[in-house]
Amino acid sequence: MKYRTLPHGGEQIGIIGMGSSVVGEQTEKDIIETVCYAMEHGVNYFDLAAGHASCFPAYGKAFSGCREKVYLQVHFGANYMTGEYGWTTDLEEIKRSIDWQLKNLKTDYIDFGFIHCLDEMTDVEEYEKSGALQYVLDMKAQGVVRHIGLSSHNPATVHHILDRKLIDMLMFSINPMYDYGQGDYAFGSDGERQSLYRRCVKEGVGISVMKPYNAGQLLDEKQSPFKKALTTAQCIQYALDKPGVLTVLPGAGNVEQLKQNLSYLEASEEERDYSVIASLTPEESKGRCVYCNHCAPCPEGLNVGLINKYYDLALAGDPLAGEHYRTLAKTAEDCVGCGHCSGRCPFHVDQEARMREIRVYFF
Repeated sequence: MKYRTLPHGGEQIGIIGMGSSVVGEQTEKDIIETVCYAMEHGVNYFDLAAGHASCFPAYGKAFSGCREKVYLQVHFGANYMTGEYGWTTDLEEIKRSIDWQLKNLKTDYIDFGFIHCLDEMTDVEEYEKSGALQYVLDMKAQGVVRHIGLSSHNPATVHHILDRKLIDMLMFSINPMYDYGQGDYAFGSDGERQSLYRRCVKEGVGISVMKPYNAGQLLDEKQSPFKKALTTAQCIQYALDKPGVLTVLPGAGNVEQLKQNLSYLEASEEERDYSVIASLTPEESKGRCVYCNHCAPCPEGLNVGLINKYYDLALAGDPLAGEHYRTLAKTAEDCVGCGHCSGRCPFHVDQEARMREIRVYFF
């Protein structure tokens, strides 16, 4: 497992975590086995927006004796009083649900307490009006919640919350379908979504990724808009390449599905290459580097994707981007203009011109 650092807090979070949307369909024994297998293989970040209430007592047993080794993402607004997932902004229902979750998880604190699933401004207004937002803030002040997060699919709503300086972590739906305007939750243009990712880096807000496979559609040739099934490794790499992303949280219903998610860690660069998505690239996105490194290897040893990422982050106002750029073994200064990368770029980026531009910017 590889780990990335939460800017606000310093926690080391595994790049692959575990979502809980489907594991609750299994027996308690199988849930515990799956969770224990995840921990044994370095998974330390678990999302608790579960599909079924049965997850919680099983998770509580699995975490017994090792609670301090994992980070739990608990949602203030996910309601399990019926036994299945429900969504609510009612304060009393949220309080009862959180109390029940803490009891069943056998813990007295929450690593990441999430303002849950606010996609529209009306959702934000209702959440605040009901007192739910103040409840999350009070739990943070009391030390029950270590970090506040937000789950959302809508960049506009996220920007509103970011403006208020409330969160350390964002759970956002990132996959090539949504970024390129395909699917039910494809809110915002590609440009707007990429701008959000860069803002999170600038402001030190980490991103945990939900729906990396878009409920399996991207893994199914018949449902994928690319007319070809992507692999789990391609989808995970796509999400991890986005600025601000700390961890990807695919669901795993059992150990075998978890193994498929974790197989990313052993996948080759060729197996992770997601450049096939260029076939659906919208006009506004053509000519823009997506950091996929399909152009590699550079004859001069440049990491073209990373050079582009640090440049874009610097333009977005990230104060550390320039420092990271200058620590690279090879920078745009070392580009000889051979055209190898431009010729291989599936997104039609003129990388030679970009390198000249970047060289001047960081001079």
